Amino acid sequence: MLTGEAVPQRKLAGDTLHAGTVMQDGSVLLRADAIGKNTTLSRIIQLVRQAQSSKPAIGQLVDKISAIFVPTVVVIALLIASVWYLFGPAPQIVYTLVIATTVLIIACPCALGLATPVAIIAGFGRAAEFGVLVRDADALQRASTLSMLVFDKTGTLTEGKPRVVEIQLFDGADEPSVLRQAAALEQGSGHPLAQAIVARAGLSPLPEIAQFRTIPGQGVSGILDGIPLLLGN
Repeated sequence: MLTGEAVPQRKLAGDTLHAGTVMQDGSVLLRADAIGKNTTLSRIIQLVRQAQSSKPAIGQLVDKISAIFVPTVVVIALLIASVWYLFGPAPQIVYTLVIATTVLIIACPCALGLATPVAIIAGFGRAAEFGVLVRDADALQRASTLSMLVFDKTGTLTEGKPRVVEIQLFDGADEPSVLRQAAALEQGSGHPLAQAIVARAGLSPLPEIAQFRTIPGQGVSGILDGIPLLLGN
């Protein structure tokens, strides 16, 4: 987690493990350095929540306009009410209240004040559905002016779930036999490439492997039908 890579990363003694990390092979003894809201994952969640309450430049402009617009509307409503009270038909108080209320309702700046926050919250929520975390509202606003985006491909634009598309054989090897051995050997591994090989084989159940072992950073080994097998880089 938080490695920037779509494939599992090897961890050594002393490395940092973030809360939410999934271990695919082996076992680990770790010490908790942070819990609850102090973990990296919790801080990321907190940043997203803070971003939802932030205001972009256009939101600040709307606040400034509202600060002038609201008092102006109230003054206009009072002036019109006074005119109707002094020169309007009887009963003056009824017409005064109706006219003043009408002006306030028509000129209510609710839409002006709510449009920006609602759009921001909706934008953040929609982005989060696609796995995009926006740090502040200004970034979301400026995104509409972008003409070019640069992405990491694997695990970002793609699913990070590789599949076998071609098999090359050497020295007269038989594809079903080779695929059977490879899938049997990889069924004990949680690596994405191992899962792709098992999926390509499509054999159920696969033969059991004896003395299965994961070699960190290199591959896996085991014995099938008395034959030692190595698979990896």
